[in-house]
Amino acid sequence: MSQQELLKRVIQALEDASIEYMVTGSTASSLQGEPRSTHDIDLVVTIERSAVKKLLDAFPPPDFYLTEDSILDALSRQGMFNLIDLNEGAKVDFWILTGDAFDQSRFARRYVEEVMGFRLWVSSPEDTILAKLRWAKLSGGSEKQFTDALRVYEVQYGRLDMDYLHHWAKELGVENIWQRLQEEAEIV
Repeated sequence: MSQQELLKRVIQALEDASIEYMVTGSTASSLQGEPRSTHDIDLVVTIERSAVKKLLDAFPPPDFYLTEDSILDALSRQGMFNLIDLNEGAKVDFWILTGDAFDQSRFARRYVEEVMGFRLWVSSPEDTILAKLRWAKLSGGSEKQFTDALRVYEVQYGRLDMDYLHHWAKELGVENIWQRLQEEAEIV
């Protein structure tokens, strides 16, 4: 199963189980900026314990690796769990929505986009930029994360809420890298 087919299957399973979600990470930055290959799909989810079985049933072995323990552990510590397509090696990272102010803000600002013939909830371009800058900082200066943010900024420039970006860059402590991004951006 291709990564696009896996994404479509995951979105359908989440919707069937009434699990709210948001596509984020490199999948979102590829939709909003410059497409690039990625080895995983990142989603932020709000999942109730009552929906865990539905999600497990949608991805049974031997084709998939997904465990109840990993989901329940992620729920208890507001962390992350994985789904792995054992035939193709594609991975989906499910990040549990936290009570963090930025996480709550970006989840509230998600929007619906039509991609490959189906609709999905996606992180806003501003939040994709900010999340990528935060990951760049947390990873010690990842140029890949920075470049993803830069390309989203360049492609979406003119439609971005600059006040929102400035506010959260300060709140997230990424002002320096945000300043660098603005200086390096090639806006047409």
